[in-house]
Amino acid sequence: MLPESLIALWVAGLLAALGLLALADEFRRRRIGSDVSQDQLFRCVRCTSVYTDDAEVERSRCPHCGKTNEAVRF
Repeated sequence: MLPESLIALWVAGLLAALGLLALADEFRRRRIGSDVSQDQLFRCVRCTSVYTDDAEVERSRCPHCGKTNEAVRF
């Protein structure tokens, strides 16, 4: 085999491997993104703990100190 042919095969193999890695990464990202939670985010004004609760809840009790807090609005 000619050296040019070996180099071309090596480059083609590398490009194929990179393409497969990119494809696998895209499938992984789509799978992880579909599991996004609809919970609300809360931050305690007393102990500054950050926690989540159900989306239907407007006020939630802090699991650390027991203070009732309102949801964080972005």
